[in-house]
Amino acid sequence: MRFALVLIGSAVFSVLAFIAYRLVYVLWQNLRLDKKRLSRLKPLRDKLASGQELTHQDILPFARHPLHREPLHGWLAEQGKIHLFPESLADLVSGAESNLANWLEFPTELAACPDEIVHLNRVSIVEDSGESAHYEVFKYRVDEPHWAAKNGWMLGVVGPYSDCSEPYEFPGSTFSRVTSTVDKVSPEDEARWVHENITKRR
Repeated sequence: MRFALVLIGSAVFSVLAFIAYRLVYVLWQNLRLDKKRLSRLKPLRDKLASGQELTHQDILPFARHPLHREPLHGWLAEQGKIHLFPESLADLVSGAESNLANWLEFPTELAACPDEIVHLNRVSIVEDSGESAHYEVFKYRVDEPHWAAKNGWMLGVVGPYSDCSEPYEFPGSTFSRVTSTVDKVSPEDEARWVHENITKRR
C-alpha cells in the first residue's frame, strides 16, 4: 500500500513539475521574444532618443514587414506618434497578418516568420447570442531548409474579432495547425475548428 502511494505521489509530482517547467519555459520564451521584437526597432528608438524627429520614410520599411508591424504600431502608440503609422496598413487585416507572423515565430510553433503570407478571406460565425465572431484566414509557406517547407501552403487563423474591433486589437485565438494545408482543409472549416476548439475553451 505504501509503495503504491509512493508511486502515485511520484507520478503526481512529475506531472506538476512538468506543468511548472512548461509555464516557466513559455514565460521565459515570451520575455526573450518581446526583447527581440523591441530590438528590431532599435534604429527608430535610437533616432528618437537622440532628439531627432521620426518621419514617415523612417517608419515605412518597418511597417511593411509583417514581423515588425504589430510591435511598431504598439511602440508608436506608446510614444504618442501613432500618426506616423502608414494609413495603408492601419487596417484590421494588416494587423491580423502581423499578429499571425509573430505568433508563428514562437519556438513551440513554426519558430520562424513565413517567407510568404497571403490573406484568403474573412470567416464569420454567428454565436447563439446573435453576435458574430469574425476570423481572418491566411495561407503561408516557408522556404527550405525549414522543416515545414514540404507542407506547402498552410492555413493560419486570427480572431475572433467583433463588429466593433479596431485595427491592431489583440485577438485571443490566433492559431495554426501546420498539418492544415490548403489542399486538405478549407478556410471556413479551419476557422470553425479554431472557434470550437480554441475560442470556446478559453
